[in-house]
Amino acid sequence: MMRRCRLVVMVVLAVMAAGAVRSQQDDPTQMARRASVQLTAAAEALGAAQGARDRVAALTRTVQAYEEGLGALRAGMRIAATRESTLELIFEAKREDVSRLVGVLSTMERSSGPMLLLHPSGPVDTARAGMIVSSITPALHAEVAALRRTVEEVSLLRVLQQTAAETLVEGLRGAQEARRLLSFAVAERVDLPRRYDADPDALRRLVESAGTLESFAAGLGQIPIAGADLSPVVRFTARKGTLELPVAGRVLRGFQEADAAGVRRPGLILATLPYSLVTAPMPATIRYAGPLLDYGMVIILEPDDDILMVVAGLDQAYGVVGQVIAQGDAIGLMAGQRAGKDNRSEFVAPRVDLGGAERSETLYIEIRSGQTPVDPADWFAVTKDG
Repeated sequence: MMRRCRLVVMVVLAVMAAGAVRSQQDDPTQMARRASVQLTAAAEALGAAQGARDRVAALTRTVQAYEEGLGALRAGMRIAATRESTLELIFEAKREDVSRLVGVLSTMERSSGPMLLLHPSGPVDTARAGMIVSSITPALHAEVAALRRTVEEVSLLRVLQQTAAETLVEGLRGAQEARRLLSFAVAERVDLPRRYDADPDALRRLVESAGTLESFAAGLGQIPIAGADLSPVVRFTARKGTLELPVAGRVLRGFQEADAAGVRRPGLILATLPYSLVTAPMPATIRYAGPLLDYGMVIILEPDDDILMVVAGLDQAYGVVGQVIAQGDAIGLMAGQRAGKDNRSEFVAPRVDLGGAERSETLYIEIRSGQTPVDPADWFAVTKDG
């Protein structure tokens, strides 16, 4: 009986530990509900944005609302999937112990009072066994009930994941439509102030002659500009350490941090979700927007005199050289696999997030003060985990 009691205590501790871990996580059901509300609001905002006076700003906010809602929904689905997998592993590992636990409880319930007080080793062990049983019996009954509720929770989690997957598909479709409309609205926008008119020949010659991003940025900084004085109200240096990243993501590699091939770059490399919206971290003048070398679409901003911010790796770049944009304005979209008739890859949510495997796109950010690149991490409020 002492052996059975020790076994019972081990099972109780294991189940209680699992419950403690679970209590520290957000409830996936509540997360899914909140995400559903966010996506519903985003869908309503999409309809309202069509008639907004500033359609670009309205659609930018709509895309961001979709991204926040989809992010919350994915997080809830990950937690639900992880919790279900954890519960299944616990049951598989403890299947025999749980059966013994139920058997011990059933025996205790069927046995008469005097029989439970007897122990073959004598009265001392009988007293010890009695104290152990009397102390853990209420907890055992409670844990058996908890196990029953856990089985029911697994079933509910599976239903939740199916419902969330359907909501995710609809939300992704809405986000895709909002991005499409935003691209059209930006292309048609003519109300932004212009600091200067670009010299297309000078830019073309620079693009053709530049062999590296560094040489292009250096050459761009030497091209003189003329036009209205639109110096920023808040100097770039005053925002040091407070800027928000232009896209939701996590830092893959920092300033001059070597990659797997040993290559070091004087900027940040961020991992982002496909189709993520990229925005201006502060007011700036667009100095360049277009394809460059093997960096995809590149946009270079001038937030202050003698300061250049390079944003590379875009699929689409918004804006015209010489335009002055505000903080939070959309400047581009990340790439992603286009969804076709037989391709639903964008609508598939991974069952479990394996270390950020969802973030399949990368964005490069470089800040140059004069001709010298500086560490962007000193300017952005970022951490390694993003």
